Amino acid sequence: MELNLQPLSTTCFVSGQPFTEGARVASFLVRDPQSPEILRYDVLESAMGDFQPGNGTVVCRWVHPYKPRRAGENPDRALKLTTENLFLTLADPAAEATPETTRLVLFLALMLERKRILRPRGRTADGLKNRYEHARTKQVYELPANELSPEFFVQVQEQLSVLVGEPKAPSV
Repeated sequence: MELNLQPLSTTCFVSGQPFTEGARVASFLVRDPQSPEILRYDVLESAMGDFQPGNGTVVCRWVHPYKPRRAGENPDRALKLTTENLFLTLADPAAEATPETTRLVLFLALMLERKRILRPRGRTADGLKNRYEHARTKQVYELPANELSPEFFVQVQEQLSVLVGEPKAPSV
């Protein structure tokens, strides 16, 4: 799964105020019904209540501290959002997850485990979270040990259909 997205903005979509290093920013992925594109909106956490996605549907959102781009950093590289870097963005310990984001992260973890990009490392001592190690960076992520029920997959399917569009009917 690959999506092309805009890089992190330097100003708040709602207020137009520039982000400062460490400012808490809410990032929204929005599916525009008029276009096949997924749009990214970055909003100061304090202005999050005033954000309106227009006719679009919010697929997921996460809150994270703002880090300005470093000199020489390639912004085009961040434009291609793969399953792996979507997982890394949403599972970042600095990001605050919503139930929708958590559900998407759990599903992405399943996909990446199959591709051997994430390695299962057992459960936490309290048994409430599964631990995964990212093969390339060796970073360990702790994700809720939720029951993967049929309802979970129905909700993920609805979320993914908004994110990547409805599947096309087979032509007869």
